[in-house]
Amino acid sequence: MAEKTTAKTSKQASKRKAAEQRATEQAAKPTLENVYEAMFLLGPAATDQQAALDLCRGFIERHGGKIKVLKKWDERKLVYEVNGHKRGTYVISYFTAPGAAVGPLERDVKLSEDVLRVLVTKADHLNEQEMNAVEPQPIQPREERNPWDRPDFNRPPRRDDRGPREGDRPRDGDRPQGDRGPRREEEAGANKD
Repeated sequence: MAEKTTAKTSKQASKRKAAEQRATEQAAKPTLENVYEAMFLLGPAATDQQAALDLCRGFIERHGGKIKVLKKWDERKLVYEVNGHKRGTYVISYFTAPGAAVGPLERDVKLSEDVLRVLVTKADHLNEQEMNAVEPQPIQPREERNPWDRPDFNRPPRRDDRGPREGDRPRDGDRPQGDRGPRREEEAGANKD
C-alpha cells in the first residue's frame, strides 16, 4: 500500500514538473503582439474626462495591453438611442496586445454598464505620428430643403418620369356600368352565320 501512494505522489510530482516546464517555456516564448485601435462609446455618466480615460485604460491594461495613445475623441448626439441614451462620449485608444486578449476585452466591456459600445480593429497600418493626429471630423450642418422638395410619404410618388396619371385610364368608379357589348366569341359565331 505504501508503494501505491509513493507511485501516485511521484506521478503527481512529475506532472507538476512538466506543467511548470511548459509554463516557463511559454513565458520564454515571445508572444506576438498586434497593434489595435479601440473606439469606446461611453454614456453620459462619463462626463469627467479623466474618469472616462481611466476606465478605458483599466479595460486595456487588465488584459495585458500596452497603451500607445488614449484620448477623448468627441462628445456627440447619437443618431439613435443606445440603451436609452441620446448622447455619448467617444474615447479612442491605440494599444498593443496579444490577439487572444481582444475577445476577453470586448466581453468585459459588454458586461460594463458604463460603456455602451466598443469596436476593436487592427491598426498595424498606422504609425505613432498618425495615431496622435487622429481628430474627429466636424459635424456638417444639414442643408435645409424646401417643403416642396421633401418627399411626402402620405401621398403616392409623383410620376414625372412618365407623365401624370390623371386621364391616363379610367378608374373603377369612372367606367361605364352599362352593356359592354358582345364578346369576341359571340362576334365570331355571328360572323359564321
